[in-house]
Amino acid sequence: MEVKLFSGSESQYLASEIVKHYGTEAGKLKFHRFSDGEIQTEMCESVRGAYTFLIQSTFAPADNLLELLLMIDTAKRASAGYITAVIPYFGYARQDRKDKARVPISAKLIANILEAAGANRVMTLDFHADQIQGFFDIPVDHLKSNAIFIPFLKNKDLSKVKFASPDVGGVKRARMYAKYFERDLVICDKRREKANEVAEIIVIGDVKGAEIIMVDDIVDTAGTLCKAADALMEKGAASVRAICTHPVLSGKAYKNIENSRIDELIVTNTIPLKQKSKKISVLSVAPLFARAIRNNHENKSISALYIE
Repeated sequence: MEVKLFSGSESQYLASEIVKHYGTEAGKLKFHRFSDGEIQTEMCESVRGAYTFLIQSTFAPADNLLELLLMIDTAKRASAGYITAVIPYFGYARQDRKDKARVPISAKLIANILEAAGANRVMTLDFHADQIQGFFDIPVDHLKSNAIFIPFLKNKDLSKVKFASPDVGGVKRARMYAKYFERDLVICDKRREKANEVAEIIVIGDVKGAEIIMVDDIVDTAGTLCKAADALMEKGAASVRAICTHPVLSGKAYKNIENSRIDELIVTNTIPLKQKSKKISVLSVAPLFARAIRNNHENKSISALYIE
């Protein structure tokens, strides 16, 4: 079955890299907007019977999600043989349960919409919570960013490093790195008074003289990371760095990071940076997605790409 790779308008910077690593050319896709902003997608080549991969992260604005849905519907109505939605950053994943009355489970809603649009498969990187895979009734290839970060860290001196989770919810993530590199684990327990605002952080573990690497999947306003860095330094840490998969970086995030005690924030390019920062380094996920797409098409293992 022929392979076709298409990109949404806001993920072309990443899709061009993925296509290059895959060794093919991007499919021709046009986007039109009516005067009121309504989006129309048009595939300018045949996808009949083809293995079709549609690449689009669903970060803000919501038009990116709508564009992906329209791309899926376009491919379905053009008789694509098999449609895979490649979503490097899966938006609305932070609302994965009802933690209080009268709130949505947005991650489940998005899963339903993607299936209703006609996706046969979803490929993504670092869901906010692993259980989101269970919201789908179609196959999900859940790639792990440790395949990007671990090779990067292997080239560093980790003799004084301890890995830390900036909150209790991310302990599993940080523990994986601590176990892999045989280093100690530190936990930062945060208390929020409201969304995106951290009131207090308690450090669990000895960090005196240690070079701390915090691990998280999303950095949004960077409030948690910066306050965790302050708490760690006050407890005697020698330095603090952070690795975060998805650089949402909204609000005052860049200012927060620049003024923080974090020495370096290492992220991936699932979301493009809005501005440059001397403290932010970016690693590309393109080789990982290119390999995953190839393995998917050739019916080879996806888990072979993981680092356990």
